[in-house]
Amino acid sequence: MLVTSQFGQLMNSFVNRSVYTSILTCMVRKKQDPSRTPAAQAVLESAAWLFYEKGINAVGVDAIAERAGVTKKTLYDQYGSKANLVAEYLTERDHDYYAWLRKEIEKHTGTDRILAVFDALDTWMRKRSPKGCAFVHAHGELLAVPDHPAHAVIRAEKRWILRLFVELAEAQGYAQPDAVATQLVCLLEGATVLRSISDITEAVAQSRTAAAILLDAAASEPTRAANEQA
Repeated sequence: MLVTSQFGQLMNSFVNRSVYTSILTCMVRKKQDPSRTPAAQAVLESAAWLFYEKGINAVGVDAIAERAGVTKKTLYDQYGSKANLVAEYLTERDHDYYAWLRKEIEKHTGTDRILAVFDALDTWMRKRSPKGCAFVHAHGELLAVPDHPAHAVIRAEKRWILRLFVELAEAQGYAQPDAVATQLVCLLEGATVLRSISDITEAVAQSRTAAAILLDAAASEPTRAANEQA
């Protein structure tokens, strides 16, 4: 029998609804904002490559400015600080993944829409994140800086994934969508971390198999509950 885990409550506690909404709004606005100058875009693209390939803590603003072909003053004029640039890098990446994932989900129907989240993550990590999850890596690098602005972006990313699973589970009529979503996000995030820090390249594919079993069990839950009451 499915049991609602406190993990869902923990996920919801990462950021409150207003912060979550403002972050997503910021992501869309920044992506569409024509006021971002060519220099600002060059800095962001250079920082994104360097942060992912070499690590946030290993990359200084000198290296970013040099790769972008701008001065450090220009970098600071555009972003204010390296910390803000890190947050913007993750925000941009999150926006790209969210938009792409939604398109992948829309290609499917029924429970395949839920399993598509796992397929999409597997494809994304192979093509866009061969070194693992940028958010997992960033979280590990920034643990010593609890007030870093990137933490809000990282937590918001985990929250919308949970809420996405709730939305998809509700659409399929599962009796306990919150519990189903919590278990699915545990499988997904566990596989994401394992894929990020080990050579188990099939971690996400294996978690998809487990998710399919979980969904089959959840689909029959109302029937079992009715039998127990009879």
